[in-house]
Order: sequence, then structure tokens, then C-alpha cells
Amino acid sequence: MATLQQSVDDLAARLGRPLLVEDRLHRVVAHSEQTGAMDDARRDSILRRRATPEARRRLAAAGIHDATAPLRIPGAPGTGPLPRVCVPVRHDGGLLGFLWFIDADPPMTEAQVAEAAAAAPGLGLTLLHESLTAGLPARRELEAVAGLMLGEHDAARRLVEAGAFPRAQPVTALVARPCGLAETRSPGPVETRPLVGTRPGEEVRAALEQGALTLRRRLTGHHPLHLVRHDHVVLLIAAGTAEPGPPVALGIAEELHAAMPLPVTVGVGRPRPELDGAAASYAEARHAAEVAARVTGAGRTAEWTRLGVYRMLTHLPDHDLHPGLEPLLDDDQHLPLLETLEAYLDLAGSAVATSRALRLHRTSLYYRLQRVEELAGTDLKDGGERLALHLSLKLARLSGRYRPRTPRPGS
Repeated sequence: MATLQQSVDDLAARLGRPLLVEDRLHRVVAHSEQTGAMDDARRDSILRRRATPEARRRLAAAGIHDATAPLRIPGAPGTGPLPRVCVPVRHDGGLLGFLWFIDADPPMTEAQVAEAAAAAPGLGLTLLHESLTAGLPARRELEAVAGLMLGEHDAARRLVEAGAFPRAQPVTALVARPCGLAETRSPGPVETRPLVGTRPGEEVRAALEQGALTLRRRLTGHHPLHLVRHDHVVLLIAAGTAEPGPPVALGIAEELHAAMPLPVTVGVGRPRPELDGAAASYAEARHAAEVAARVTGAGRTAEWTRLGVYRMLTHLPDHDLHPGLEPLLDDDQHLPLLETLEAYLDLAGSAVATSRALRLHRTSLYYRLQRVEELAGTDLKDGGERLALHLSLKLARLSGRYRPRTPRPGS
């Protein structure tokens, strides 16, 4: 993640004029190199790290606290303050701070003002992240959480000692991944740069960052931490219990859906007794989110504890299927046969239960199963063959090669 200072320097360079950033209480939180026109008000703000009471009153009277768009504030004649452009920084309707530009030598063009306004949401996310961290700058928090996801024990200690997470409190990981992304089967190395801009290719990560920060504002009692990666975001929460079955986490999963500005699937890992177990919960949550995204009918939220056979299958190569299923999977006309076979295997080979579940006459069921045996070159009386076919169907679901038209509950 670009630090606030890096973002400020970048914007100032693009606009070709100095920038000062204040929080909503007019405390200076960052500023670029100050070149060009300068007045006493700007100099005092930088030296004292806060605008003077007189300056705050004058700016409040100009309406900056209610502004939702850039304001041009006239200067005072003589040796008074120079004219300024104020860009309010807001998130989720709340005021976070202000971007300040001296509007002289020469004044800002409308295009420059528009560019500053476009950059404000990204800077707002950075400001919001800074305001939510406890005892650690946002960048150091992100580095610690990234280390935590890699299983570095020292990372948990740093976060606990900084007050970012309570000592000896169970932790649960949730993972949200945008719907419709290309599937990836392995987590890969953890990245530490959640993006907050809106340049091409960054929109997804910016949306994930926005959703995570929005939810963190609402979950302060659960001591949330988060990390954005290129295709998902992980949220860590103080779970309240280390026993199986996370009702609190499931409720937060629903809030995570609501906070995200784009559709996501969410995976929920098992709680771990302390923060240093977060990496294991994260791995489970990521696999659960992957299953929710890949498996038809799995729902938009999946718990690791309820994945059944998919807990194992996420680790297997999706090309290693029963060879007899390949011709059936490659031809859409065989989809009814695959649906019948899966139902039959899910129901432990019970013809009575399968006929009832599919509302299919017993004779028709036997005909379909016979066709499967002929086309797949298999024998459904062989337990090993049934197991290989069953696992292969689930793997094909996971890879997207097999998409039943009407998923059955629990399948």
C-alpha cells in the first residue's frame, strides 16, 4: 500500500503544485515539498502541525465542513492568507479531512481541480486506514498482517503489543473474493500492497480495500485487521470462542457482503485460540471462498467446517479425473446422465432414494445408470470405481467443467 506521504507527493508532482493534507480536526497529517507561493497560514500549519484557531474559524465560515465538492476560498488583501482550493475528503458520508492547495501563481485550472477531486477517494481510504489502526502506522500494520499470513510468530506479537488485537483472544479469518475472477488454485506469496487508486487494473483491489475499511469502522469491538491481495481480501476478527461453529463470524460475513461495492463470495475459516494461529484460519477461509465461487449451488458464503469432501479436493489437480468421465463431460447432451450418476452416488447407491430425489421412474434410472457404465467403461458394482467416479464429479464441479442445472442441497 502506498503510504499517505507517497500518495501526497505523487499528487503534488502530477499537479505541479504543493499540497497539504489535514484531518477533520485540522491537524496536519502530511504535506509535499512546499515550493512557490507561501503565506503565514501555511507556514504556521506546518510548523505547529495544526491550523491556528483563527484560521479554523475563517475556514469553517467558508463552509468547508459541509462541502462535498472542491471549494475555492478567496484570499485576503495585502499580507493576509492567499486564496486556496479545498478538496474535502469523505468516506461513506463521513468527513475524514481536507486537501489544501494554494490557488495562486498561477491559480489552479479546472482540470487540475478535477484531478485533485478524483484523487481524494483514494487518499481518503489511506486516511481512514490510518485512523483505524491502533498504535501502529497503517503501513506497519499491513506488514505485520502480511507476516502473520505467512505464519511469522513475531508478527502476532507486534500486533498484540501495539494494541491492534487483544492478547489470548481467539481469531477467525474471513476471505472475500470478487465474483467472476479467473480461478487460481494456490494462494501464492502474500503481497503487501492493497491498492487505493483507480488507475487501470486497480479497480478491484480499490473496491476490496474500500469494503474492508468500511466494515472495520463498524466492527471496532471485534478488533478487525485486514489485508488486500490482487484477487481477494482477508479480514481477521476477534471471534469470541474457539469452539467449532462460528455464528459471530457468519453474521460478519453477511456484513462483509453488504460493505463490498462489488459482488463477492466469502469463506469463513475455523477460529484459532490466539492470533498466531491466524494463518491456518486464513488458509481455510481462502479455500472455502474458492469453493463458494466455483461450485454451483454452494451459496455466496461457505464455512470451512461445512465443506465436506471439498476440504480435500481443493488441494488436488482438477485434470486428474476418472478417464471414463471425459467424454461425458465434453458433451452437453450427457448432462442428465452426469446429474443422475452424482445423485445416485451422493445417496450411497440407493436406487429408491435416487428415484425419489430426481422424481424419476425406477426403470428410467436403471437405464441411465446402464448408459453411464457403457459410455464411461465402468462398473457401478465396483466400490473402487464408484469412489473414483464420485470424487471425479466433485473435482469437475470445483473446476467448473461440470455444472448441474439444478443443484441438490448438500451436493
